Amino acid sequence: MNVLSVSSATAFPASSGRRRRPPPSRVPPTPPTSSPPFLSVVSAVKTAEKTLEPQTKTDPATTTAAGMSTSPRKVADDHQNTTRPPTIAPPPRPKPASLRPRRPPSIMASVCNDLEELIHNFIDPPALRPSVDPRHVLSNNFAPVDELPPTSCPVVRGAIPRCLAGGAYIRNGPNPQHLPRGPHHLFDGDGMLHSLLLPASGDGTEPAILCSRYVRTYKYLLERNAAAPVFPNVFSGFHGFAGLARGAVAAARVFTGQINLTEGWGLANTSLVFFGDRLYALGESDLPYAVRVSPEDGEILTLGRCDFDGRLFMGMTAHPKKDPSTGELFAFRYGPIPPFLTYFRFDAEGNKAGPDVPIFSVQQPSFLHDFAVTERYAIFPDLQIVMKPMDMVLGGGAPVGSDNGKVPRIGVLPRYATSEAEMRWFEVPGFNPVHVVNAWEEDGDLVLVAPNVLSVEHALERMELVHSSMEMVRIDVEGSGAVSRTPLSAANLDFGVIHPGYVGRRNRYAYLGVGDPQPKISGVVKLDFDSAGDGDCVVARRHFGRGCFGGEPVFVPKREREDEEEDEGYLVSYVHDEVRGQSRFVVMDAQSPELDIVAEVLLPRRVPYGFHGLFVSKEDLRSQRPS
Repeated sequence: MNVLSVSSATAFPASSGRRRRPPPSRVPPTPPTSSPPFLSVVSAVKTAEKTLEPQTKTDPATTTAAGMSTSPRKVADDHQNTTRPPTIAPPPRPKPASLRPRRPPSIMASVCNDLEELIHNFIDPPALRPSVDPRHVLSNNFAPVDELPPTSCPVVRGAIPRCLAGGAYIRNGPNPQHLPRGPHHLFDGDGMLHSLLLPASGDGTEPAILCSRYVRTYKYLLERNAAAPVFPNVFSGFHGFAGLARGAVAAARVFTGQINLTEGWGLANTSLVFFGDRLYALGESDLPYAVRVSPEDGEILTLGRCDFDGRLFMGMTAHPKKDPSTGELFAFRYGPIPPFLTYFRFDAEGNKAGPDVPIFSVQQPSFLHDFAVTERYAIFPDLQIVMKPMDMVLGGGAPVGSDNGKVPRIGVLPRYATSEAEMRWFEVPGFNPVHVVNAWEEDGDLVLVAPNVLSVEHALERMELVHSSMEMVRIDVEGSGAVSRTPLSAANLDFGVIHPGYVGRRNRYAYLGVGDPQPKISGVVKLDFDSAGDGDCVVARRHFGRGCFGGEPVFVPKREREDEEEDEGYLVSYVHDEVRGQSRFVVMDAQSPELDIVAEVLLPRRVPYGFHGLFVSKEDLRSQRPS
């Protein structure tokens, strides 16, 4: 189990589940070493595991961080090709990080560390901004946890349905490796995957296996070896003069070789996608990281950072769309320099296909987190949440904020376009969807369903004040271009999902989390789009109970008959009981009026609240590429 460094300035709450240790000496990172290239399609981090994880072999070529290559350089587990029984003993407890020998810091690393301490303690102390104070942000079930090796979990209620048997529910989310020394936003945490491998045989009551592992990003490995944070926190650290100062320190680390940005800079903490027989952990500020979940024992391996034969640059959205008929994947990237938006796609085999399509008609960098595809179009919402670096320089503000003078709009592009020549924009005042549920074509219209963020000024900094209401937007793309909007529910709803076989097609049902407040989810509701225009479209709901909160629901179809109804299936999610301090995995019947719980797995420890997840079937788990 990993032992994380804890600053002496602040401590994790008692409920965090972490062991308290004397603070280690602050040792800055050493310059990354170069490594020879490897041959394949993935640009990988060199995953040296050393003695932090005795179940993992050491890569002798690695000392600090990742070397850029073209292969999915993975760390092979000793048990990788063996089958384990359901009950798995934890590995021997490693020596505390503070007791292991480390390289002495360079002079420049020591200078950078001291400058950061000065900024954190005297220029921008977190206590002055409670919304980014780690003592507040990382409290209760938002507090990080250590890694967990594959561990048996009993089914304590009902039985796991057959369509889930042998598959894995995997949830991604932020879990900072080290307690931040300065401001911290929830989005700034290192990505950790919590995977529950469900029993493949028997009557559905055999134990499941929970495994929690960090995604071995370049940032994670660099900071693990440094025993302290090295990268600045993007969402909380760049604010006013202090943000400029932190940026200068980060630049000094880059110029002196402490950070090598060619190896990556992201967190891989947002979501996952499975396509081309490979599972990826995603964070939109960086390239995808290929990971693998063992279908035998549930162990999670990071294979590497993927550039798809050098054809993928900078980053990729955490919400790509997979066409259920063709198997193609459609995606985009956005950023603070032109072109602010670029669209691209992959074929069903997982290869990047066609040219990148830069969208120069986006003239201001926006926070474009999600999009939609239909059978013929790709749809991009251009929001009032924008990047404003000059506000930080001149006005003491944050580099990302809201622009109330901007009119939101929706861009429609043919999904196989090779340029933006056919891009059309439609103004939709007041429509700011951070997430999209689905879109389709119907009678010459384009229909988009999404939760609309009403309090856009709080969308990033004060998420507990955010309220999102569901809307259906209809655009006459083949005629006048008229736009109409229909409210579907006034409740605070987000993190919506549908039957994956209906992505880009006309569908009837959606399932969303109830914010109480966001990002805590107190329950799940089911919406019926056929009721649009007749009032509230909620037709079923499940409240998790007093003090109980879950996350984004994931819909898993039964797939028992060819003529199944759209809602024949189950909703799955992790749920945490803050009163008892227990976490569980719940399976809900999506057709029942109260979304009845039909199975429940008691987890061996709490799973922190996170972001997005997915279910990978037994067949897909077994089809994963070994490297």
